[in-house]
Amino acid sequence: KPSGRGRSVAPPAVKLAADQMGLQVYQPRRVREPAFIEGLRGLHPEIIVVAAYGQILPKEILSLPKYRCINIHASLLPQYRGAAPINWAIIRGETRAGITIMQMDEGMDTGGILMQEDIPIDPGDTAGTLTDKLAALGARLIITALPLIEAGALTPAAQDSSRATLAPLLKKEDGLLDWKLPAEEIRNRVRGLTPWPGAYGFLDGKLLKILETEIVPGEGEPGVLYQNSKNALDVGAGNGLLRFIRIQPEGKRPMTAGEFLRGHRGVAGKKFSGPEKNGT
Repeated sequence: KPSGRGRSVAPPAVKLAADQMGLQVYQPRRVREPAFIEGLRGLHPEIIVVAAYGQILPKEILSLPKYRCINIHASLLPQYRGAAPINWAIIRGETRAGITIMQMDEGMDTGGILMQEDIPIDPGDTAGTLTDKLAALGARLIITALPLIEAGALTPAAQDSSRATLAPLLKKEDGLLDWKLPAEEIRNRVRGLTPWPGAYGFLDGKLLKILETEIVPGEGEPGVLYQNSKNALDVGAGNGLLRFIRIQPEGKRPMTAGEFLRGHRGVAGKKFSGPEKNGT
């Protein structure tokens, strides 16, 4: 799967761990491939567990295991069904997140809930830090759930679809910030888009990644930069003022706002442009 700054293809952690334990690994390009389904049927699985798999399992696979197919989903279902629940929970300003152990059906994260536990989203959490916390929680919950599933001690509870929200897959262009949004919403987007796809704007025709921000008192014109002290670089929002803590100029390393200012004198008063690099 794509990983790292260059989004190069690397083996997932599960494959690396399985290789170390001498377990056979199957990596079908499409889970609906008849040859893969037949091979899976030949293994006579008692249970199938998926986490952030990225493909919807067909009926032929869902019906195979004695104890069904189980999904470890990183949201408090029915909220945030979809591929990017952690990102969207932060972007939407949620204060709690969680893990749902669910019995899969043919829909997208629509199956019955077997177990659920929530944790707080800290004000400084990013999608990266919250992913690590939820991965640990998910590992603990599935270990607890498996023997209970085998014993028939867990009954799937139907989701209330009237409360469902979606968490669609994010694309690189989703990282472009709209400075007319309130400062708090922009800060939540920065947190929810870190580390990928990353939040950014265009300044002087070059991409500037926004890695960390904080809300400060004051007002300013949306997208306009203000230097309110020697090492402080602020940007106006639709409502409020946002201070850059860490940023990354195009082709450069991440740096503090103070480091950026030392190499970019006269930046105060400049304005972020739209996605067109010429600012038109």
